Amino acid sequence: MNLLLWLADAFNSQWMLPGGQVLLVREVVGNAFGLASALGGMQRKIWAWPVGIVGNLLLLTVFLGSILNPDHELPHLLGQAGRQVMFIIVAIYGWVRWRQAAADGGRVTPRWAPNSARIGLVLVMVIGTIALTPLFRALGSWEPVWADAWTFVGSLLATYGMAKGWTEFWLIWIAVDVVGVPLLFSSGFYATGLMYVFYGVFTAVGFVVWCRAQANAKPQVDTIMPDPRPITSTTKTVDDRD
Repeated sequence: MNLLLWLADAFNSQWMLPGGQVLLVREVVGNAFGLASALGGMQRKIWAWPVGIVGNLLLLTVFLGSILNPDHELPHLLGQAGRQVMFIIVAIYGWVRWRQAAADGGRVTPRWAPNSARIGLVLVMVIGTIALTPLFRALGSWEPVWADAWTFVGSLLATYGMAKGWTEFWLIWIAVDVVGVPLLFSSGFYATGLMYVFYGVFTAVGFVVWCRAQANAKPQVDTIMPDPRPITSTTKTVDDRD
């Protein structure tokens, strides 16, 4: 029973910052799990996916904090909350996909997305942001709402690109960070905002690492197995008729 009380206190504990701002401990812990997941993803490790899911669950409770705690003073960021749910769903897909690659004796090989996929990523990013902005505003998300929608859609595309093994997913993360950092600081989520600043540098490094891994990857070629049938006069006659 004491253990449960300790866990509950730890879950709801917070640090007071200068200026009267509040920093939730689970926001820091959730971002630490997210960082560990990103490090694993850069090295194409399967454990990156379940570790990331733990962080997503913690951050989901942060961005919907007023639902869990009526005294919670930080505002809703529905895009940030929704992206945690999306992360979990896409992470399950990525987890399964990378496990399949490991079962085949290797890891996911980084590669450039085809041109059609690149066009699709850009269109979904723009159209998705435009479509979700009025929805998030109606639900009470923090202004500027379009930035919240941008981070949600971009995070979805970046996580999907990581699961597919497309090197461009690192660039999408950079686009998310550029918009997400000012949004998080303006809404009082300082731990996540600082982590996004670090992610901006980290994603640039990850992009270089994946580019190098892609350049050093063995080319995949189709092999044609020789005909195992012994060459006889009958076989030759049949082949000649073909």
